[in-house]
Amino acid sequence: MAGPRRLLLLLLPLLVLLGAHPPQRGSAEEGTKVSLELYYESLCPYCSRFIVNHLAGIFEDGLIDAVHLRLVPYGNARVASNSEISCQHGPYECLLNTVEACAIDAWPDLDVHFSFIYCVEDLVVKRQYKDWESCFEKLGLDAKPVTECYKSEHGHKLELKYANQTDALEPPHRYVPWVVVDGQPLLEDYENFEAYICKAYKGTPPKACEGLERLQMALETAAEARNGVSYNSGVSKLATAEDEGGEHKVGEY
Repeated sequence: MAGPRRLLLLLLPLLVLLGAHPPQRGSAEEGTKVSLELYYESLCPYCSRFIVNHLAGIFEDGLIDAVHLRLVPYGNARVASNSEISCQHGPYECLLNTVEACAIDAWPDLDVHFSFIYCVEDLVVKRQYKDWESCFEKLGLDAKPVTECYKSEHGHKLELKYANQTDALEPPHRYVPWVVVDGQPLLEDYENFEAYICKAYKGTPPKACEGLERLQMALETAAEARNGVSYNSGVSKLATAEDEGGEHKVGEY
């Protein structure tokens, strides 16, 4: 990841806490923003690489101004009849899923909770995720609200909420990361999510969209020809759905 982008993400929460003004964003109307949803799990290598190497880029290129970003840290976990949650990569993933859910809850400001999640997932990429608590100190954040949350029933309830939202996807998610733009799942084309955002955006296209709309059209045409898939066929909505997911390319790592 580029040095300036990393520095910006690490400094944003510090600027907020110190009362300084972060870099000014564009004036996109709220009604014109495109919904971007990421359904993921904390120890999935494809998820962590997507967050660190791709999703973080929209904070640097300005595309975040055109987006309503929502992170859903649950992924391919399962809820038992007694409401206990089991995770694909074991108990430590359940812990970090809850920690990240608590960060979103404790710090609703996107700049702050994304910076924290980015920090944790960067450690996952480096296989140093057991040092995740170092992110509080790195970002100058008070650990207390997140620590109290993940150790309490509140953290568990947050994960149950995200379980319901993930299981309600229509069509159901099949793997993670599962990226949804403007209600449309991108399937395996998720790394090109910026192009889909630009195509869905209704206002004056942000500068970051220059050239991306043509790319999206070419990608979509190629995907439809290859797979017979229409990207207009799926919408993300809350409904009861059986989760039949698997981690993206799970056999390759």
